[in-house]
Amino acid sequence: MGLWWVTSNVWQVGKDRSSVPPASPAAPVVPPPTPGGRRAAAILASVPHIYTKTGDDGSTGRLFGGRISKADLVAEACGTIDEAVAAFGLARALCQDGGLSAELLGLQRELFVAGADLSANPAERDRLEPGVSLVTEQMAERLEARIDALVLDHPLPNAFVVPGAAPDSAALDVARSVIRRAERRAVAMRDGGDVVNRDVLLYLNRLSDLVFVLARIAAGEAEPLSRPKRT
Repeated sequence: MGLWWVTSNVWQVGKDRSSVPPASPAAPVVPPPTPGGRRAAAILASVPHIYTKTGDDGSTGRLFGGRISKADLVAEACGTIDEAVAAFGLARALCQDGGLSAELLGLQRELFVAGADLSANPAERDRLEPGVSLVTEQMAERLEARIDALVLDHPLPNAFVVPGAAPDSAALDVARSVIRRAERRAVAMRDGGDVVNRDVLLYLNRLSDLVFVLARIAAGEAEPLSRPKRT
């Protein structure tokens, strides 16, 4: 699917539907022998295919046009953002706390904004919309305020902990490590000469910190320390 997951999300959340690449033409469908089959075929022919075949040459499309190699640092950074979204989904599926689940869903949606920002064609960045396809400084500041409030009520341990005390906290730690990798990939993009919004780097950094705090809260008091206590 390439970077289609980014552009399709911008289409759903944003206001500029023209930013989305047109769906690929539907492949010819051989009419099936039964009336029911013909109706199903007609429905399939009227919807976009998940496979476009445009990336069969090893390239993928950028938001607002242009194509790059799937091995490009941009594709690697956006793919890592996609992994983080999926890791959050696992954590959300495992958690029993409705408030935490809602917060994770909000963070998943914000990661789509980060993915759109990173995938945008540099020549078309003036088309990005704050909070929809452009990460803003306020988004990072909101994470900082959330971290401060949580730590005030839930002081962090003074030692390294070993993840895995509970399913949801373990999944959050996986998400945290993926976000850290997304930050490294975005830095590599910048260092390689790509246009990278500084606020994306700030956001990813603060997001991994927030997820660390959320994981510790989800784990409770059961987490073992990295070194056993001396007896």
